[in-house]
Amino acid sequence: MSRIPMINEQTAAPEIRNAISAHLADGYRMTNEKRTLLHNVTAFHALEVQSYAVDRELQRLVGKRAADFFEYAISVENDCIVCTTYFGKLLRRMGIDDFDHFEFTEEEKLMIEYGQAIAKNPKGISDELFSRLKAVFSDETIVVMTTMAVFMIANNYFNDVLQVEPEP
Repeated sequence: MSRIPMINEQTAAPEIRNAISAHLADGYRMTNEKRTLLHNVTAFHALEVQSYAVDRELQRLVGKRAADFFEYAISVENDCIVCTTYFGKLLRRMGIDDFDHFEFTEEEKLMIEYGQAIAKNPKGISDELFSRLKAVFSDETIVVMTTMAVFMIANNYFNDVLQVEPEP
């Protein structure tokens, strides 16, 4: 059971209903995490809306598939059930049932390794891994990947700390 109840979209304050309407109008759907975050619109915008903006940049730079793999790998490494469930469904819709035995491109493998390393020990990223990243990705791409990793970890921690229930 979640430590903080989800907001009721029908009885929420106008500011919250406006944030929901804008989010839905942008083509997104409401999740349990978002319904929990929306106890405060500023927190919702900081964690959700801005992470979507960074995700769009990551997709622009590396493609949607690679970005999804990267974000899923971080969630798995953090053992976040909410985000792992979300990305697992996304991957299954892409026809990927077994992430551990899927044939990734070399760039995707490198991104997954980087995401896992950040989630595992952000102070322990080896010079060797970083050199391999620099050989493949631009400084801009590495900055956006790192920013997205931080947002994913923040989402994972939010869900875990508040025990947000995964989507059915």
